[in-house]
Amino acid sequence: MRALLIVNPRATSTTPGGRDVLTHALASELKLDVLETAYRGHAAEATAAACAAGVELVVALGGDGTVNEVVNGMLVDREAEGPRAPDGADPEAPALAVVPGGSANVFARALGIPRDPVEATGAILRALERRSSRLVGLGRADDRWFTFNAGMGWDADVVAAVERARASGREASPVRYAGTAVAEYLRQRRRPPAMTVEVPGAGPLEDIRMAFVSNTDPWTYLSGRAVRTNPGATFGAGLALFALRDLGLPTIARTLRHILVTDGDPHGKGIVRQDAVPRVRIRSEEPLALQLDGDHLGARTDVEFVSVPGALRVVV
Repeated sequence: MRALLIVNPRATSTTPGGRDVLTHALASELKLDVLETAYRGHAAEATAAACAAGVELVVALGGDGTVNEVVNGMLVDREAEGPRAPDGADPEAPALAVVPGGSANVFARALGIPRDPVEATGAILRALERRSSRLVGLGRADDRWFTFNAGMGWDADVVAAVERARASGREASPVRYAGTAVAEYLRQRRRPPAMTVEVPGAGPLEDIRMAFVSNTDPWTYLSGRAVRTNPGATFGAGLALFALRDLGLPTIARTLRHILVTDGDPHGKGIVRQDAVPRVRIRSEEPLALQLDGDHLGARTDVEFVSVPGALRVVV
């Protein structure tokens, strides 16, 4: 089987020696090419070129950002109009395998992939031997795919601020995320954003202050603790909306209590939830930050999020 291994050399949970071990293990069973990413967008470009050249499997070694780029490279020519084959993904399209190498690894954990890179590599090889895979549904925000979560407002501003810190050489640690979240919260309390959210079968939801669109549960982790906004969300059930009507301290405190407990099921005054919807549209008068899978994509005033069932085949 022809395969491409995309390696993020800055992945937080692997070492150069460990990456060499994983590469040799995969190369023992696959006709393997290896590419180390050198800049933002490199993984997507290399994946798209490899898929066009007939590669059968793409293995992503890195965090959720690397996985997101690889997925977008694999599906670069795919429209968000539903599956191309009766069972979902194009049967001729290459499959994805993931070796977790980041700090959160949300997509991999949602699929039950071992967090240890060596164990994950062994699981991939065993799955290939059994020809075991599954189809997963993805989300699409305008022209960009996401695997587990998108957001506009507060969380996207946090992602943007942390990315700026990383660009200046500072570590993207949990402490930095927490401090940045507090700073962005205080800024938005002074001038809260206003969004209008539309979902099929319901009237427009006005004056929304923050909105998440999830493709699975949980949508992120805080120092190992799962964050659950829509506990029923799965890769095959459409998108899930979680929104806040105000950013007052009582609402935020109550919401944090609900989403951080093991069996969290957030609800109540100020919270808007919709599960298993085919699409979500978010509009605002002023440009707001947009993030997909923890990657800041700039500011937008109008974004449509679409669920695409069975979009991708993953080796598990």
